[in-house]
Amino acid sequence: MLMSHMDLHQTRHEEVWFLDSGCSNHMIGNKGWFLVQKKVSTKTVKLGNDMTMKVVAKGSVRMQVDGVTQIISNVYFVPELKNNLLNLGQLQEIGLTILIQNRTCKVFHYGKGIIMQTNMSRNRMFYVLVIATPKKTMCLQTEIEIEKETHLWNCRFGHLNHKGLNTLSKNQSAHQI
Repeated sequence: MLMSHMDLHQTRHEEVWFLDSGCSNHMIGNKGWFLVQKKVSTKTVKLGNDMTMKVVAKGSVRMQVDGVTQIISNVYFVPELKNNLLNLGQLQEIGLTILIQNRTCKVFHYGKGIIMQTNMSRNRMFYVLVIATPKKTMCLQTEIEIEKETHLWNCRFGHLNHKGLNTLSKNQSAHQI
């Protein structure tokens, strides 16, 4: 049996992401960071210099910060954007705690503790150095089977969203039914 093979770029590339309380959303200008993305139409963002840029897609990126892999959802893909932005408000909306004190910004997860920490730069900005961690190389056939299985469990649990399915999977609640 012949299987298709997807070979994704595995090079680790480090980039700066600014922790920003003034931007409207997480944003990135590099399409290669996305795990999953969905096209967006008629959406724009306005920058601090009154320049407007078009949002082309929205999705999730996987990144490694201080050796810890994070998946950031609801990230806008803005091709013209030169800087990567993590919106502090969005991080708080998903339950993370942001503490800015003594020229240091710390991001806390309720169960894992500090997941990001950075010192203020000379120009009073907070940023983290992030390594892109793309999806693992896998057979196309395997990826399709995983998607089918996920859809099946979604149906079995009354169309529970994927975040809920992941939570059940991690807690191994699905095995006790």
